Amino acid sequence: MNSQIDIVPVTGKGELNAFIDCAYRLNADDPNWVPPLRADMVELLTPGKNPFHEHAKVQLFLARRDGEVVGRISAHYDELALAQPPEQGMGPGTGNWGMFEAVDDVVAAALIARAEEWLREQGMTRVLAPISLSVWEEIGLLVKGHDHPPMLLMGHNKPEYEGWIEAQGYETAKRLFTYDLDVRQGFSPLIERIISSGERSSKITVRRVDKSRFDQEAAICIDILNDAWSGNWGFVPFTEAEKAYGAKKLKPLILEGANMIAEVDGEPAAFMLSWPDINHLQKNFNGKLFPFNWAKLLWWLRNPQDAGFRVPLMGVVKKYQNSRLASQLAFMMIEYIRRYAVEKHGAKRGEVGWILEDNQGMVAIADAIDSQVNREYRVYGKTL
Repeated sequence: MNSQIDIVPVTGKGELNAFIDCAYRLNADDPNWVPPLRADMVELLTPGKNPFHEHAKVQLFLARRDGEVVGRISAHYDELALAQPPEQGMGPGTGNWGMFEAVDDVVAAALIARAEEWLREQGMTRVLAPISLSVWEEIGLLVKGHDHPPMLLMGHNKPEYEGWIEAQGYETAKRLFTYDLDVRQGFSPLIERIISSGERSSKITVRRVDKSRFDQEAAICIDILNDAWSGNWGFVPFTEAEKAYGAKKLKPLILEGANMIAEVDGEPAAFMLSWPDINHLQKNFNGKLFPFNWAKLLWWLRNPQDAGFRVPLMGVVKKYQNSRLASQLAFMMIEYIRRYAVEKHGAKRGEVGWILEDNQGMVAIADAIDSQVNREYRVYGKTL
C-alpha cells in the first residue's frame, strides 16, 4: 500500500482502452453494476464522435501502482456551462471531474488532487463533481440504492466512494432523486378526476410521439426542454449538433406509446419521454454487442416484455409552469404511458428521475402518484 502512485494523462488509444477497462475490472464483483457498452464509452470519450467535445475540454487520467491500473478520473470544463448564471449552479470558473474509479482511499485522493490541479491550470476556481461528462449524461454519486441495479443512463458506484470524496473537502451541492413506482396500480381518485377533467377540455390534446416524423418530434421535445429547464440548477443548453446526435442515439429506444407530447390550443406545451430499461438485458453483455448480443437487443426492443420503464425527461413550457395546468398535463402523460406500458409490455415498475431535491413541482407530482425514492445521487462542490 505504500508503493508510489503515478497519475498519468491518457494520450493514446492504448491508454484510452485501459481507462475504459478500469471500470469493468474494479466493478466486476458488484452484482448490481451494469457494464456499459464499450463502444458507447469509446464514442463518449472521443472528440469527433461526441459533440460535447466541440464546446468542452477534457483530460483523462489513469492511476498506476507498481505498473497496474488502480483508478481513473476525467477532468473537464464546458464552455456552455461557464456561460450560465452562477446562481443556477454552473457559471464562470466552474469545472468538473467524473468517470471516477479507485481501488482505495489513497488512490482516490491522488486522482482527485490531480483533477483539481488540472482544473486550476485551466483557470477554474470551483468544481462540481462527479459529472460524467455532462449534466445530460451520468451526474452525481450514488449514495442510496446500492442494493439494486440502476435503470438505463443512471450511474452506479461503490458505497465507499462517498467517504473518500468527502475526505477531500467536498460538500453536498445538490441532491438528486429517482422515484420507484408500481405501474400495475392505478392512481388515486383525485388524480383520476384531474386526468378526466383534462380529457374533457377542448384546449388540451395529449398525443403519442409519431415515429414517422421522428426528427420533427425530437426537435419539439428538445425545444420544450431548453425552455422548461432553462432556469433549473445545472442546466446547460443543447447545441444543434447535440440535438441531432442525441436523437439518433435514442431513436431505437422510442416506443410511440411510451412517449407523449401535450398541446394546449394546438401549440406544444409539454412532453414526457419513457424508455424501456435495457439494463436488465445489457447486464449480461459484459459491455459487448458482438457477435450475438446486438441481435438479442434489437429483437427485444421490437416488443420488450416484463420491462421496467424509466421517465428520464419531461418538461412544461415556462408560460404554464407553476400552474394547475402544468400538473394536469403531467398526470395525463404519466397515466397514458402507464396504461401503455402495462397493457402492451407487461410492465410492473417504473422509475421517474432524476429529480432535483428542490424541484417542488416534480417532487409534488412524484408524491401524488405514491412513488417512493429508491436512489439518491449527490453532486459535490468545492472551491479550488
